[in-house]
Amino acid sequence: MFTKILIANRGEIACRVAATARRMGIRTVAVYSEADAGAKHVAVCDEAVLIGPAPAKESYLRGDKIIEVALATGAQAIHPGYGFLSENAEFAEACEKAGLVFIGPPGSSMRAMGSKSAAKQLMEAARVPLVPGYHGENQDPEFLRDQADRIGYPVLLKASAGGGGKGMRVVERSEDFVAALASCKREAISSFGDDKVLVEKYLIRPRHIEIQVFADKLGNCVYLHERDCSVQRRHQKVLEEAPAPGMTQHRRADMGEAAVAAARAVGYVGAGTVEFIANQDGSFYFMEMNTRLQVEHPVTEMITGTDLVEWQLRVAAGQPLPKKQHELAIHGHAIEARIYAENPEKGFLPSIGTLRHMDTPTAVSFELGGTGGVEPAAVRIDSGVREGDAISPFYDPMIAKLIVWGADRTQALARLSQALSEFQIVGLATNIAFLKRLVEGEAFATADLDTGLIERHHASLFPASKAAPAGALALAAVALIEAEKQQSSGASRAAADPWGQAQGWRLNGDYRRLLSFSDEHAAGLEGGAYKVGVTYHPQGWELDIEGGKQPLTLLARAGAAYSIRLGEQSMHGNVRRDGELFHVFTNGEHHTLSYNDPMAHAGETEAAGGRLTAPMPGKVVAVMVEAGQEVKKGTPLVIMEAMKMEHTIAAPGDGLVEEVLYAVGDQVADGAPLLAFKAAA
Repeated sequence: MFTKILIANRGEIACRVAATARRMGIRTVAVYSEADAGAKHVAVCDEAVLIGPAPAKESYLRGDKIIEVALATGAQAIHPGYGFLSENAEFAEACEKAGLVFIGPPGSSMRAMGSKSAAKQLMEAARVPLVPGYHGENQDPEFLRDQADRIGYPVLLKASAGGGGKGMRVVERSEDFVAALASCKREAISSFGDDKVLVEKYLIRPRHIEIQVFADKLGNCVYLHERDCSVQRRHQKVLEEAPAPGMTQHRRADMGEAAVAAARAVGYVGAGTVEFIANQDGSFYFMEMNTRLQVEHPVTEMITGTDLVEWQLRVAAGQPLPKKQHELAIHGHAIEARIYAENPEKGFLPSIGTLRHMDTPTAVSFELGGTGGVEPAAVRIDSGVREGDAISPFYDPMIAKLIVWGADRTQALARLSQALSEFQIVGLATNIAFLKRLVEGEAFATADLDTGLIERHHASLFPASKAAPAGALALAAVALIEAEKQQSSGASRAAADPWGQAQGWRLNGDYRRLLSFSDEHAAGLEGGAYKVGVTYHPQGWELDIEGGKQPLTLLARAGAAYSIRLGEQSMHGNVRRDGELFHVFTNGEHHTLSYNDPMAHAGETEAAGGRLTAPMPGKVVAVMVEAGQEVKKGTPLVIMEAMKMEHTIAAPGDGLVEEVLYAVGDQVADGAPLLAFKAAA
């Protein structure tokens, strides 16, 4: 077994590998970019070496530097994690040439499966069912459109070297094909350095089911059953579960044996995933093979009692697989939700910023046993960030993976809903509330699954905005008043001076004040704010919200946790203050209220409008208009790229482009004006 390995990755997978290696008595070396100098994976490894600047192509994609660090630190093997160099055949072969063990499949297996088109041809020869499509070398746009016309719309464009949903477009009409192809190729060359695409028939209401396979160097190969990854947005997985709902033993065996046959056909070694697209009638088609460990591998670990990272290390060291096929039974049900820094209400745009506060659900430790055996945890959290860390524009914006296990799917669903209610983040937008609506929705709860679930249930998953409830406003008011009291009684004040206290005491009569809070849902209210009247009494307060007066009492407080009674109702919540923002977590919901302090903003004026701004930090990859051009509502103006995903900024209405402020290739900051736009009269 190895005594030291280098982890050529970052984030939660680097932390995950380090934890398993430590338990096995293996020392670890981390590499990090300048942006990750204070990252969690740097802290948890035994050694850490700076590898380059923040952009991945200058750091985590520099295989030559990574190999140099491995040799210099005495590492015997390199674990690539997933993403970056994990499916790079040249890097795997360079490791072997340098005398290092690459903890993954041989380069030949990667080449065979790394190209989607080549893999399709390989599977066709092996008589594995394939989706109708074109997987050849001809990349002429008109030829590809002719192929799409022949196949029949809708069709799916996919980057041949792609993965993770990048470089994929659904095209509904022939006239939209060329523009979609150009966008797909731009994203593919940026993400993978290869703009080759394939064209396939886009199936209606398909399910995405993948099989976890594992092979050793001694000729053994097993499948660890399936995962259902149907719930997706932008072809990226949102929820993953194992086993797949409705899967029969016969179909499981058919898919498992097909996956093992695919792995054997390319001389596979290590952890891999064979992905299938399945119709509702049970038929299935080969999509691709990911020649690495998958992000969603924890759900497989939870139901099979295995530690797949330990398996990777043992197999790479030449040991046999820890279990045989008949020993891999399914126990219970597991679901994984990916917690992302993104804004679902704004097209899932990435959210950049600092995790000012992060409170996670109570996790049961993932106890590891001998030869990779594990006991499933009711709640497990895999994360590569901590409170105070930043989510930067350079890498994937995943904050954590929340994994739950239950004796059956019903129990797992209940645990996931409760855990999402307890997950509290302040500092940037997240998808937590969206995930909670998703898992509690009828479609997912009843396992009515397909890859279009989110779009199909858009209305219920993106409901109309609601005004903040009285309870949330009361908690914010109490938190504000208590903070004022605490500040006034600090060391800077004479505690005996009644005029220096913010207790609301008056010699004759009661003290009344009006608090003003706002959020994006308050725009329809008179004055654009929630007006909260507070009357101070010796025994508590009286709250007046929209003419409804109720007594308000603080029952208990522990840090940011408040228990109050409003009228006849008792409630509990956490209130985290970030400047003038009050983040209220109560009843499984997160309300962000801005306190409008009239003294703090006296004399401020609103900034001039008329400029369309960047929705996130990124790079301008296309400018579709020029100064002086008249455009219609919805016309694409500028295309930006952030985190290897393209985002189109469109005209908000009919108007005139007065000035274009950035050129193709320019880097822009979040909120930077991209062009001057004058709306039509």
